[in-house]
Amino acid sequence: MDFSALDPLALIVSLIIAATPLVLAATGELVVEKSGVLNLGVEGMMIMGAVIGFIVSVEIGNPVLGFAGAALASAALALIFGFLTQVLLSNQVATGLALTLFGLGLAALLGQSYTGIRPPSTGDVFPEALSTVPVIGPLLFSYDWVVYFALIMVGAVWWFLNKTRGGLILRAVGEGHDAAHALGYRVVAIRMAAIAFGGALAGMGGAYLSLVRVPQWSEGMTAGIGWIALAIVVFASWKPGRVILGAWLFGGVTILQLNIQAANLNILGILALALAGVAVVMLLVQIRSLTRHKVIQIVMVFSFALLALVLALSWPDFRLDSAYLSMTPYLTTIIVLVALSGDKTRRALNAPASLGRVFHASA
Repeated sequence: MDFSALDPLALIVSLIIAATPLVLAATGELVVEKSGVLNLGVEGMMIMGAVIGFIVSVEIGNPVLGFAGAALASAALALIFGFLTQVLLSNQVATGLALTLFGLGLAALLGQSYTGIRPPSTGDVFPEALSTVPVIGPLLFSYDWVVYFALIMVGAVWWFLNKTRGGLILRAVGEGHDAAHALGYRVVAIRMAAIAFGGALAGMGGAYLSLVRVPQWSEGMTAGIGWIALAIVVFASWKPGRVILGAWLFGGVTILQLNIQAANLNILGILALALAGVAVVMLLVQIRSLTRHKVIQIVMVFSFALLALVLALSWPDFRLDSAYLSMTPYLTTIIVLVALSGDKTRRALNAPASLGRVFHASA
């Protein structure tokens, strides 16, 4: 196999950029779910943020205001979901799906006249000279401000949830809304604030797609990223620090399959590397609570990786059509979720106890 067409440094930089919308959307959804609300409308909020951010940025000429507009628009959309589910007590799953459909349709309508227009650049945070420093420069100093903002938000959310009274109250509402209500906490108001925050971050993630990652507007450009963000929350076991790990994993798969298509590489060799990476991630996530069952799972993934490597070396001309490669990010999402769902006790212990349950203030 010839991997000379792949630049590892460029791949890592591209991975971090591709993962930024996922980091933002998944972090926002994590806060929402920690409050006990399941919002499946992430895709709709992201596409709304993408179109509103693009429109504001193009019309005003300031991408920062574009991100602010995207956050406000998606937060407003999220508050509609919050009003329906927390005040009118509608079903959270059905309302979230309706929110996605509504967002996709409204975004397509608003963006009709903006196709083919290029938005203003966000620019880099650090001087260009820093990005030319070998290895360290591209890895640390070659990004726009949103990349650093997303990482800071993960740290801020971890600090808020684990080190502040407000975070304790939010988690208490998510674990037992009836008990929190009995203690005098305003469950609906707390959840509405969490929903608005999650919507704002999802909107910024969508705006990053249309303003930075693919600097143009096209209908349906989120292409399922919102659903992957929902999966990352489960993958991360509702822990902020693991959101970055999950986003980089799924973002890496996306970038890798694009580079495989461009370089026309042997997919079996890449599959071997991907499976080895998944096994390493599973080991890192579960290293503190390894059991015989988990060790068997990790060994099986490593075995499949070794088998794929052997097949790649013995069948060097094997190629796959680009359509099959394009489905790998979503296929990886399914595989990882199935693997994690095997440990039902662990999932139950980490998921907020009141997640998706309707709260009746009169109860």
